[in-house]
This record gives sequence, structure tokens and C-alpha cells, in this order.
Amino acid sequence: MTTVRLNQKPFEKTFNSLFEDLFQNLPNTLTGDEWNVPVSNGSVPVNIRETADAFVLDIIAPGMEKSDFKVNIEKNLLTVSAEKKADIKNENEKMIRKEFSFRPFSRSFKLNDSIDASNINAKYEQGVLNITLPKKEEVKQTPTEINIQ
Repeated sequence: MTTVRLNQKPFEKTFNSLFEDLFQNLPNTLTGDEWNVPVSNGSVPVNIRETADAFVLDIIAPGMEKSDFKVNIEKNLLTVSAEKKADIKNENEKMIRKEFSFRPFSRSFKLNDSIDASNINAKYEQGVLNITLPKKEEVKQTPTEINIQ
């Protein structure tokens, strides 16, 4: 029986170039709103912190402006959404490759009774939207030490 050795390099190159051609050029082949589908499944990263006086939501959204956000409260549901306005196209430039885009998003959070909804504030700086949800006075707890007997 004769052992035949296969050279892996040509196959690997062919296989890799197939996937590069297929997936690397995919965004260039789609036009219209295929890439701007509203994301409501929660794919926008959010950190939630708790302090003694409030809950703080940190929503990462680089490249946005304050005017792109909308924050609403309706029936104990806080909804944060954003949509980047279309960029102005320059007639003297030709886009050769466009790999990033700003997709609209929407996230909703159910507020419980411990939140003072009338004093919620939001601030956007350095690509992060910070929403402070202050606690009601009766919910705020000061730490107390309990003596063990």
C-alpha cells in the first residue's frame, strides 16, 4: 500500500479565500436597510450599578450625540432608544469600504416601586449614557451595626 501525502497549503488557501470572498464582501453586497434593523433584543450593552441613593444604568453608545437619544417612562417602564441621523454624503468622496454603521436600538427596563421616577436624570459623555434612578426616601437604608450577644 502506498501512502499519499496531501499538501494542506493549497487546500487551506482555497478554503480561506472562499470564506474571505463570501463573508468579507457581504456587507458591500447588501444595500438599503438590511443592516439598520432596529435592535430590541437587548444587544446594546448595559451595566447596572447600585449605590446607597440610586441605581445607575450605564449604556455604551459611542459615536452618538445627546440629540440621538430618547428616554421615556410609561407605566413603570423606562425605555431608552437611540437612532443616529444619516451622515451627510460628500459628492467629492467615494466610499470604498464601509465597515461600521450606527444601528438604532431600544432597551426597556421595568421600574419597581423603590424608584423615584420624578427625579430621574440622564447624562451622555465619552460614549456612555448614564441614567440615574434615585431611590425613594423610605427605601434608602443607612447601614447599621448589629451587636452580637
